[in-house]
Amino acid sequence: MMQLPLTGAGATEAHASLLLGSYRKWTGNELLALRAEADLREQLFHAPTVILSHGAEPDPVLNYGNAAGLGLWEMEWDTFTRTPSRLTAEPMERQERDRFFEAVTANGYVDNYTGIRISSTGRRFYIVNATVWNVVDELGVYRGQAAAFSDYRYL
Repeated sequence: MMQLPLTGAGATEAHASLLLGSYRKWTGNELLALRAEADLREQLFHAPTVILSHGAEPDPVLNYGNAAGLGLWEMEWDTFTRTPSRLTAEPMERQERDRFFEAVTANGYVDNYTGIRISSTGRRFYIVNATVWNVVDELGVYRGQAAAFSDYRYL
């Protein structure tokens, strides 16, 4: 089993709470069926659904990936959380990805996103039916975007 990360802003209970609360705010649903006896950070990290997020920088950098996401992108936590989000897509896919994220920014979230991504080793995969949402804090301040999906296919 992959170790729960201990460093970085995305490794905190507060970040886990931000992701879950923002998802609930935009979709009206719960991202995960949570168990009261376990901490949010641990449940999010070990969820079977791929969950990742990036910050609000001009060139957003990934700040969270759960074990399923780290495995899919074939990266360790420290590498993943230093990677610009745009590099998860091939160069020819980046313009479409950018247009999509502009729609998420404008609408709060989008369901049923499908797109091609690439792992750190060059392995291509097709994401199917992802939900992508804006991450906002309790004051409504934009903190980045997150995505969750369970269905993907290697190409």
